[in-house]
Amino acid sequence: MNALPDSLSTHRVRTHPDAEAAVRAVSVGAVVWEPVRSVWFSAMVLGAIVGGAWHFSWSALALFALSTATVLLLGHSLGMHRKLIHDSYDCPKWLEYLLVYCGVQVGLAGPLGLVRTHDLRDYAQRLPHCHDYLAHRQPFLIDAWWQLHCELRLADPPPIAIEARIADDPFYRFLQRSWMAQHLPWALLFFALGGWGWVFWGVCARVSAGVFGHWLIGYFAHNHGGMHHEVRGAAVQGHNVRFASLLTMGESWHNNHHAFPGSARLGLYPGEWDPGWWTLRALARVGLVARLREPADLPPRPELHRLPEPAATPCAFCQGLRARGLS
Repeated sequence: MNALPDSLSTHRVRTHPDAEAAVRAVSVGAVVWEPVRSVWFSAMVLGAIVGGAWHFSWSALALFALSTATVLLLGHSLGMHRKLIHDSYDCPKWLEYLLVYCGVQVGLAGPLGLVRTHDLRDYAQRLPHCHDYLAHRQPFLIDAWWQLHCELRLADPPPIAIEARIADDPFYRFLQRSWMAQHLPWALLFFALGGWGWVFWGVCARVSAGVFGHWLIGYFAHNHGGMHHEVRGAAVQGHNVRFASLLTMGESWHNNHHAFPGSARLGLYPGEWDPGWWTLRALARVGLVARLREPADLPPRPELHRLPEPAATPCAFCQGLRARGLS
């Protein structure tokens, strides 16, 4: 078996010195129903569908659109992913707390749980093989059931060493214990301002869209879409889901992210819209963000291979014109 890449030596997941043992640790396990996660998501979907339809209003729909965009941009993309998980830029601690708090409002997990989940999957996908759960390798509906209602219990999971600045932070530990309850104050506020319609659309529909959308984009981003880079020796390649770039605040440029996980910029090539990067640049201009990392700032990865760009294919109409000598 090939040697593990040097880039894993600084990973939060502790790499086993023996490559075969490292692969076995993320390959042997069982997918089991996780009742808390399943009931949480199901209750939110039920509230969104039944309550949202019964108490529909245009103001509630506007609240859903605004609140969902806000927590996805500031919370999930800038707070949880680009800052807490990858530390790809610097900012004041109060701003980091605010962004991560917004990330909790997406409804996926608390900050420590999300770091562990992300890093285990990231580590496993860089190995030559990993469990189907971690690779999104099963068919669409099976993967949906697994990711939205179940958890993977590895027989011998590798240790995950989260640094003290996160693991021992009192605020993050509090959010981890109470991440579900953090939606209650907003539900009470929305009820006071707009009644049940605002609760169902501003909380239930927002959480449902965030959790379901996170899985849906994750499924496509590991199975379908364009690629600029190949991580040689990796069990899973990332794919760019172009149509979702604005909906995901730039997070759907997943092939770019697999290539340069420490980069604060995800849309790296012409035409790749990245609202998260635009926001970070704006924050940098007013002095709230500094030391934005881009691919050139990261250590080289020998296993990273740049793929040739596919040749442009002319449309059928243009080909017909050329065949007739009209172009």
